[in-house]
Amino acid sequence: MTSDRDEPTKPEHADPAGDESLAEALSAIARQLRARSVETLAPWDITPAHLRALSTLARHGTMRLSELSDHLQIAPRTATEVVDALQARDLVRRRADPGDRRAILVEVTERGAGVLAETRAARRAEAGRIFGRLSPAERAELARVLSKLRN
Repeated sequence: MTSDRDEPTKPEHADPAGDESLAEALSAIARQLRARSVETLAPWDITPAHLRALSTLARHGTMRLSELSDHLQIAPRTATEVVDALQARDLVRRRADPGDRRAILVEVTERGAGVLAETRAARRAEAGRIFGRLSPAERAELARVLSKLRN
């Protein structure tokens, strides 16, 4: 005969899907989104990291490389490599800082602004294909839950 003490105890708020399963599912979806992002950006020959830098410069304006690396939370050397790649495609330009001749400022070019607009439109369309499988209520709930986890 078994008693209640013989049965394993379950946490009061156990998730039937399991935290590990949720983490695996979220990781799989993140990998899928990254892969789709790379595919979506391929026609412009830029990476998601390049797009992030370009978007940051467009949003915050002209800045020093050190500021860009701070915004992107990457090493200054990595920011230099990203800017080198963007400059080679004429998406950003470097210029001397009038307040400190030793410093270099980075800004988005006209071509960069155009590419940014085109890539944003392409990514919106791709996001629509991915998240279009969800109802508006499901998308709102997903946004709410992800925001809660992110903060």
